[in-house]
Amino acid sequence: MSLREKKTAKKKADILRSAVEVIAEKGYHATTMEDIAAKLLMTKGSVYYYFKDKQDLLYQSYKMLLEQSNKMITEIINMNLPIKEKLEKVMKSHIVFIISERSSYGLKVKPEHYFEGEQLEIIFGLQENYANSFDQLIEEGIQAKIFSEVDVKIVRNLIIGAMNWVIQWYSTEGKKSAEEMAEIISEYLMKILIRS
Repeated sequence: MSLREKKTAKKKADILRSAVEVIAEKGYHATTMEDIAAKLLMTKGSVYYYFKDKQDLLYQSYKMLLEQSNKMITEIINMNLPIKEKLEKVMKSHIVFIISERSSYGLKVKPEHYFEGEQLEIIFGLQENYANSFDQLIEEGIQAKIFSEVDVKIVRNLIIGAMNWVIQWYSTEGKKSAEEMAEIISEYLMKILIRS
């Protein structure tokens, strides 16, 4: 990637993050491209240079989050670590990431309500990749007799659901940092799987 491409990608990511903050605050339907441009101290035309419309902006934001999540879990899977440490690391990374991107995750977007056709296929594909990677870690732990025999999909959904719920109650003004919270939560969640 050239320096110019890197700058463009960074600018797009900055716009996406700011746009999501506005959408989270005002709601998708109440937010205009003018609102987003004002937040960024840009002209509306400059925002349109990067994104076709508000729906495209929402799609690109959602896609960026899922791509980053998939990249993170793939990198951890490829690390030379014991399976228990890998899954703990995935959980901690997931929690810290959603706290840092809480505006985006807080939108509670149901993809089928906003996207269709190829966009929806891509979003569902990225979600499925992440779920499959999580399943792979759980199954590996079961095979190694480190994790209990469980219904992998149910347990995966329980764990991911619990981690995602953190943004509903975690406060950055609280006594614990995102990293400390991730450590505590992942320790509790691992108890669902670890053989006694």
